[in-house]
Amino acid sequence: MAEVSAPQETLLQLTRLSQKPGVQSTLLLSRQNGSIVKTTGLISKPSPKIANHTPSNSIDDSDKYTNGSSDSGMQSAEDVARLVFNFVEAAGAFVDGLDKDEEVRLLRVRTKKNELVIIPNSSW
Repeated sequence: MAEVSAPQETLLQLTRLSQKPGVQSTLLLSRQNGSIVKTTGLISKPSPKIANHTPSNSIDDSDKYTNGSSDSGMQSAEDVARLVFNFVEAAGAFVDGLDKDEEVRLLRVRTKKNELVIIPNSSW
């Protein structure tokens, strides 16, 4: 699979955004398949265990925890990426149904605890 490269200007904007007060995390996804290009503030799921790996003496509770806490309500970067990608695809289909010449430029979702601002970019 070819590696997706983000334009330098986009990465600089993302860095500035991640430093704003109140921003918990940022996520940059590929429009083709929703793969994660860059993320800050979200923890990725552990990679699959290797069959020949010798287990350590500690108990592995990694499946119970996302983002370091089982009761935080936070999701892993992969889970959020999947949800955001599906949301953007659905919004795109909705807008396409209204007017084939239009495109989604901004999506904003507010809940009691969080706010997501999604800016789709068809360039990459």
